[in-house]
Amino acid sequence: MTAINLGLPGTPPPTVAPRRKTRKITLKHATNPVEIGGDAPISVQSMCTTLTADINSTLQQIAELTASGCQVVRVAVPSQDDADALPAIAKKSPIPVIADIHFQPKYVFAAIDAGCAGVRVNPGNIKQFDDRVGDIAKAAKDSGTPIRIGVNAGSLDKRLLEKYGKATPEALVESALWEASLFEEHDFFDFKISVKHNDPVVMIKAYQLLSEKCDYPLHLGVTEAGPAFQGTIKSATAFGALLSQGIGDTIRVSLSAPPVEEVKVGIAILEALNLKQRGFEIVSCPSCGRAQVDVYTLAEQVTEALKDFTVPLRVAVMGCVVNGPGEAREADIGVASGNGKGQIFVKGEVIKTVPESEIVAVLVEEANRIAATMTSSESGEVNVSVR
Repeated sequence: MTAINLGLPGTPPPTVAPRRKTRKITLKHATNPVEIGGDAPISVQSMCTTLTADINSTLQQIAELTASGCQVVRVAVPSQDDADALPAIAKKSPIPVIADIHFQPKYVFAAIDAGCAGVRVNPGNIKQFDDRVGDIAKAAKDSGTPIRIGVNAGSLDKRLLEKYGKATPEALVESALWEASLFEEHDFFDFKISVKHNDPVVMIKAYQLLSEKCDYPLHLGVTEAGPAFQGTIKSATAFGALLSQGIGDTIRVSLSAPPVEEVKVGIAILEALNLKQRGFEIVSCPSCGRAQVDVYTLAEQVTEALKDFTVPLRVAVMGCVVNGPGEAREADIGVASGNGKGQIFVKGEVIKTVPESEIVAVLVEEANRIAATMTSSESGEVNVSVR
């Protein structure tokens, strides 16, 4: 028997840049509080699409989001009925609940009284917001409730629009820092900031500028990013640019798609940058004239067969012998196909050659065997014995 070092979990993988040093806030929760900023991991957020007043539907969606990996959830509070539902939702939610407040400052106080983990306020469209900051700061401080100052391009203060002509990066940052200064005057510093725009370039520049001017934790988002494909591209581009500079402490991918899809994309972005431990991952070639197997179908079949796999594995599906064996060796487990057969690799070692028709079944068998035989060691490495 040959012992093969799987290298899981091992030493944490390298990241592109060190995280920006920020203050830390805590979103309270009875069992799952979430820290944001400082040395805390980057968290993934989403927002419910249900009517908040419909408590059962909202809690059901929160449960689905939690199961998908969401760590913080936001709910809209545009009416009194929504505000009345907050105590039950905040109490029963398995993850911290953020109340999203627009237009009516009274709902900020309702959310704090309801025990929400945090409150997001949009200063640009809350009536007489600046005049209420002192009261909001006191209520939030007394209850230990963090605030997110959420500046959006679409609701920028008219004074700033007149000054800059449009929602420029400078306008977004000036708005955010002005509101932050009002809280600071009341000795309140327990907040994070977002400066969202639907243009990734403007958004990137705004966060870069903001990160130079303050040490508050930053919530990243491309607002109104669009349908699933377009929104994913925009968000991945913007988040990748900022996170690779160490900028960003929590993220929300905004898609015109079910919120669970937002969470999946957000997690995938963090995994791609080694900012979150990767889970199951398929590495497959794009196929070409050299391919001797239907790579598209094979990759889809393997993905479907292992979609519920919980052990973090990188699985390589390669279609020819040019790059296939080398790429498969870099994966935890993989196959290099050709001439109607597939060579199955585990961490660089060929363990067997099987007919093409058996590739998926054997990969699943080997993946399950690895999961079953994984054991922790002092070094954090995992070994599996090859028959």
